[in-house]
Amino acid sequence: MYERLLDKSKTPTMEEIYDTVGMSGVKLLKELEHFLFSNYDILSELKFPFGNNYGWGTKYSHKSKHICYVFYEKGSFTVSIQIGKNELHKLYEKLPTFLPKTKELWDNRYPCGEGGWIHYRIMNESELNDIKELITIKKKPIKK
Repeated sequence: MYERLLDKSKTPTMEEIYDTVGMSGVKLLKELEHFLFSNYDILSELKFPFGNNYGWGTKYSHKSKHICYVFYEKGSFTVSIQIGKNELHKLYEKLPTFLPKTKELWDNRYPCGEGGWIHYRIMNESELNDIKELITIKKKPIKK
């Protein structure tokens, strides 16, 4: 596990989050947020949702549909996303186009029903593009 924001008693500021993820992480994080806010009616909420193994993260939802969590780490961030049984056919259609890392994460997912959760540490633009594609599989972008 990478160093995360684990002090539940102190809500981190955006400056602290940016300091944690570093310059390259900030660039990728801002690109992810631009994608989310441009394609969905996003509600975002900074939370400490799952205890000390995860720490502080932002929950992103489209209206009441959960899209993903982003957990902040030293030098990067991890996107946690659940793919359910209703999205599996779209996922398997696109799976051949994904990076080997993405395929491996799916193969080793945390099972949940017929689908599962993946925890994707984003280190570069290609990985970010795969997570964006997973998000569009989970929820088709709306026309704005």
